[in-house]
Amino acid sequence: MPTYAINKKARFDYEILETLEAGLVLTGPEVKSVRAKQLKLTGGFITIHDNEAILSNVSIPLYKYSTIKDYEPDRTRKILLSRKEITYLTAKSQEKGLTIVPLSVYTKGRYIKLAIGIAKGKKTRDKRQVIKDREQKREANRAIKEFNN
Repeated sequence: MPTYAINKKARFDYEILETLEAGLVLTGPEVKSVRAKQLKLTGGFITIHDNEAILSNVSIPLYKYSTIKDYEPDRTRKILLSRKEITYLTAKSQEKGLTIVPLSVYTKGRYIKLAIGIAKGKKTRDKRQVIKDREQKREANRAIKEFNN
């Protein structure tokens, strides 16, 4: 199950409350481009329109050997979810303070899957605390390594 892209910014900017797995509707050259790890999830978001989940603001550049002339890398793409999951996401997206963000793109068997998360935005002080905790953990690991040597 190789992972092709991870949205690290989403995990930093948002507190992920719940995750779901969904399929993506892609064209042939887009699939080849994804398998070559050429996509960017940073800044992407998911909206619900007419009982369909739509992935927006995700860039999949044109595959290097493709012959398509008029390709749009930032187009919106349909996400494959069950009707029950779409109604659940619709309800969650209408709650105040919650948003739906893409977390990662990976394969499951021969299919390309998208991990989506229901997220709540973090405050600036929470982000600072995450950075401070990371630095303290890094320094502790350095001290342990130095002590063992």
